[in-house]
Amino acid sequence: MRLEEYWGVGPKTRERLVEELGRERAIEAIESGDVRTLSDAGLARGRATRILRRATGGDGMEILATSDARSAYKDLLNLAVEHAVTQRAADRIRVLTPLTSREAMADRLDDVLAARDAWAALDDVDREAVLAAYERYDERDGSDHAAVEAALALLDAGVDSGPFSAIADLDRETVAEAADALAALDGDRGRVCEGADEELDRLRDALGTVEDLDANALQLIEDLRSDGVRDVEGFREAFEDLLLSETDVTIDRVRAAMPTDAADATDFVGGTLRTLRSDLTEAIDEREETVAIDFEETLAEAHDAVDQAIEAVDDIALHLSIARFALEYDCTRPVFVDGDEAAVSVVNARNLTLAAHDDGSAARAGGGREDESVQPITYGLGDHGVSSIPESVEAPPGEERVAVLTGANSGGKTTLLETLCQVVLLATMGLPVPADRAEVTPVDSLVFHRRHASFNAGVLESTLRSIVPPLSTGGRTLMLVDEFEAITEPGSAADLLHGLVTLAVDRDALAVFVTHLADDLEPLPPEARVDGIFAEGLNPDLELLVDYQPRFDTVGRSTPEFIVSRLVANAADRGERAGFETLAEAVGNDVVQRTLADARWGE
Repeated sequence: MRLEEYWGVGPKTRERLVEELGRERAIEAIESGDVRTLSDAGLARGRATRILRRATGGDGMEILATSDARSAYKDLLNLAVEHAVTQRAADRIRVLTPLTSREAMADRLDDVLAARDAWAALDDVDREAVLAAYERYDERDGSDHAAVEAALALLDAGVDSGPFSAIADLDRETVAEAADALAALDGDRGRVCEGADEELDRLRDALGTVEDLDANALQLIEDLRSDGVRDVEGFREAFEDLLLSETDVTIDRVRAAMPTDAADATDFVGGTLRTLRSDLTEAIDEREETVAIDFEETLAEAHDAVDQAIEAVDDIALHLSIARFALEYDCTRPVFVDGDEAAVSVVNARNLTLAAHDDGSAARAGGGREDESVQPITYGLGDHGVSSIPESVEAPPGEERVAVLTGANSGGKTTLLETLCQVVLLATMGLPVPADRAEVTPVDSLVFHRRHASFNAGVLESTLRSIVPPLSTGGRTLMLVDEFEAITEPGSAADLLHGLVTLAVDRDALAVFVTHLADDLEPLPPEARVDGIFAEGLNPDLELLVDYQPRFDTVGRSTPEFIVSRLVANAADRGERAGFETLAEAVGNDVVQRTLADARWGE
């Protein structure tokens, strides 16, 4: 395969990769999803990631039908990366894509959930040992030696169940010998490292000392003469004693190096040291070659074990990283809905974006669980089997695949869309989802459209071009469209939105459309329903209280009276207050006053 056949690899990129890596290694890096190798070759990390996503999961990336869907996908990966145990694992998470095979989704879920359970079962000491092993792996830049050392550390930690079983199958003695060999050989320079062989270290030390003496030969001669050496034989004996004591060289090697025809002391010392340097260099080369051959033979015999250790350490790091992410957000296994049925349903689903930024101190509104400040949501579309829902929550209808979501300003409608998007994306990637229970039909197209406050024909056209075609492909589509009316005038927006709802129904899509124009959409197709989110008033601090759990088959209501009530109460002066009171008359002054009274009564 030619490099240019990979998405995003043009002539300049191909030339750079071939120059830095060679064609075969570049292809291997792309096929294995190796972000680091590509970035080390000079590609920007973001570009390398995009190339690898398309190379390893191009069909899955086609599911993300809009820019907002792709943005939500990247946000999820960024949250997961925060829990990576190695840089290599972080890179592998970044190139995870939606999967197109139900079997592949189930297999990845099996691996991740096994890792989650294994990690949860470890005590603090074992967890620290595992993390320390991977920290050292990163410190050594994820080399083969680092991977083998990490495998030994995991073996020493005694973790051998679930995802660690691949480590438990290793032959420890073989891996340990390979680790010593890898530590001994400097792969970058082709040299045997210091400490690998005592004799080689002795010879190298001796050569270093001889080189130092040679650099200071004149001073050496003066020092010997200052000790009272005057005749030639005495000088020879004193120089011999010095070399024997300083260099740890054998007396035979020293005497063999001494010239017999030196003209004077300088010539004698210089000749001896030059010969010793030459002899020791030759001895070092011979010894290094012998030692290197021994270590290379050890590595050749341990090749399969080393490869197994590297792969196991790498895979464990990936699955542990995602497992830590799943535990952090209490994620569970989704149920996939098969056959002609189609559904997206969640029980006590949490929005990961809110949960990631929640410090636990935010006030919770509505009927959420008492141990959480982010209110969980129960919701359903299509032929779902949602059961065992919280007592305070109405059961979602089990028929309509299309819903129009209405309700309070700042009521969490957009957050609900994002939450459903996150659940479907994670499930499609074969990852656990942030809900107590979830049912998902993997879709061929995910259309997620956030509210965009741009009011012109160009934005309207581009939006329609992005959200309508997926409905025409014949595959399963999930539509999550937020305040479509924000991009055109209300009258036309209502007509177009009604058309989108009708089209979604006709094409058997799953869909939620958020809007403030519910009354203008009547009559809706009988296969679509209207759900609502309601504000319940102001608290004593005049903050809006909202029950974020939708009520089904009920039109939600916007809350201008609550907003105006707060503005009246917080007015800075009489003139400002008078202005807001005019608005209060417009929305119903008695409602505003009652709202303020209720807030004060609650103090």
